Amino acid sequence: MAENHTTATDKTVPYSTGDSMITDATIAEMREIAARYPVARSALLPMLHLVQSVEGRVTPEGIEACADVLGLTGAEVSAVATFYTMYKRRPVGDYHVGVCTNTLCAVMGGDLIFDRLKQHLDVGNDETTEDGKITLEHLECNAACDYAPVMMVNWEFFDDMTPESATQLVDDLRDGTEVKSPRGATVCTWREAERVLAGYPDGRADEGPTGGKATLAGLRLARERGWTAPGGSSNADTQKED
Repeated sequence: MAENHTTATDKTVPYSTGDSMITDATIAEMREIAARYPVARSALLPMLHLVQSVEGRVTPEGIEACADVLGLTGAEVSAVATFYTMYKRRPVGDYHVGVCTNTLCAVMGGDLIFDRLKQHLDVGNDETTEDGKITLEHLECNAACDYAPVMMVNWEFFDDMTPESATQLVDDLRDGTEVKSPRGATVCTWREAERVLAGYPDGRADEGPTGGKATLAGLRLARERGWTAPGGSSNADTQKED
């Protein structure tokens, strides 16, 4: 049963698999990213996303490549890669499924959703299904409390979830069914999403609404009542409601 699983961080992972997919083309893109910034080391965050898009995680080879391009030490790059939770040191499946278990989402059902998915997928936290499709992780606040309980798939929002809708979602992902976020684009693979975060747009930024009714309730109320900010013109007339 899933409750017998340990968290993946308790398990050892080979330091290097010896089969890095970083190529000369990858290095060229790293240099291209670095050139976007007045100070090259500022490019480290998107470069690490690029590494993940190629390797499926932040590998030792990826760390050394970033260090070489930016003139940093491997230790400096590792310090950043291990600080931010979006950078993974273990292989990630095709779809990274995150369940918010912070306070509001938890009391609204997030804990139940996470427990159901662990059982349904037979994995623990930060583990990947045997078919390599789903990596499950509990997340801290996703800044979407107005839609609690919230899940994310490859950083796309899924709102007002239930244990039943959550299991259907992961089943659709594993079956290859096209899945659309209610407030974003059609879900792509995790590596494809990482390439977007590296600064290589996929042309889907405007696909789907970015704000829902709950988020825009204040804007609608301001329009209805003619409210404006003190000493300034109304922003309500200039904001677009999706």
